[in-house]
Amino acid sequence: MAPSTASSATLVLVDVDGAEHALPLRGADPLRVDGAALAEATGWALKPVGLCRGETCVPLLGRDVVDPDDPAAVDLRAWADALGLLVAADEEAGVVALAPSAAARAREVGDGRAPSLTLPDVDGNPVSFGDLSGHKRVLVTWASWCGCRHELAGWQRLQDELAETGLKVFSVALDADPEDARPWIEAGAPTYPVVVDTAHVTAERYGITNVPSVVWVDEEDRIVKPPTIAPGDDQFVEFTRIEAEQHHALLRRWARDGELPASAGATLPVRTDAEQLALAERRVAAHLQRTGRTDAARAHLAAAQELAPWDWTVRRGGIAMTGGDPFLGAEFTSFWEMWDASGRPGYPPTT
Repeated sequence: MAPSTASSATLVLVDVDGAEHALPLRGADPLRVDGAALAEATGWALKPVGLCRGETCVPLLGRDVVDPDDPAAVDLRAWADALGLLVAADEEAGVVALAPSAAARAREVGDGRAPSLTLPDVDGNPVSFGDLSGHKRVLVTWASWCGCRHELAGWQRLQDELAETGLKVFSVALDADPEDARPWIEAGAPTYPVVVDTAHVTAERYGITNVPSVVWVDEEDRIVKPPTIAPGDDQFVEFTRIEAEQHHALLRRWARDGELPASAGATLPVRTDAEQLALAERRVAAHLQRTGRTDAARAHLAAAQELAPWDWTVRRGGIAMTGGDPFLGAEFTSFWEMWDASGRPGYPPTT
């Protein structure tokens, strides 16, 4: 059989870092892509020993990644499986998103070190969490669809109070579009770094399923306090049932005296393949929504919500993404009532 030739069609690949790549398709299979373009986009090159990126190589163990009739074509499903990646796809729209499997994620975060994060600020400039290495750091997550959007000034006050200790705040908005976060960033006028994570890479790497969540990281890049619900102030204490001072008092003791609370030292939350795949489905939905395909976006959001029913970054964030009311709308109210009746899953103790 004669080799297939590349078609003019392309597939959008959303990788594990949230970056989007346009890959040429080869032949009629909607997930068979040009191997050279895939290697350039992701860094994973096919070699005799397997798939390699830098000095890391993953053996294929008999997997058929390359199309035998077209050596330039790679089956994206088999390629992802070899790398321990989960795939969410909208074949009709030509969009695929990747997320590490639960086992692959566990290998990445298993040593207790803070996962890498380089994300754009609201104007698209890359900012790295690692640039603050050598300091005690507080990773603060929030979103425009949460009342915590009003709390950036509260974290600024705490940053100013503890500046002499060297403590650094790093703030991440888990929003579908940077413009959703912009008004709240401008209103809070923070001097600490604020980035916008449209692909929710932070949520996946740090096990965050609700906001406002914070993570403490020490001077040696070790996570010393895993995700905890911690408001920046008490504007919404009736809803959260958590007083901001509970967390802030503990944070002061750690910043000034190095004293860690009882809840510190736990490992990052364990995630399942279903929860990981939910984030990939959400990434597909976010791309579809940004390109004006709201009905298709809702279908992938529904799949994500079924896979991770208590993940607020998927459930409540999804309502906001597709134009719903994440504060007083019927969809959110129904979800909140079920969550509250189930014991508020995802609210780990502050102390």
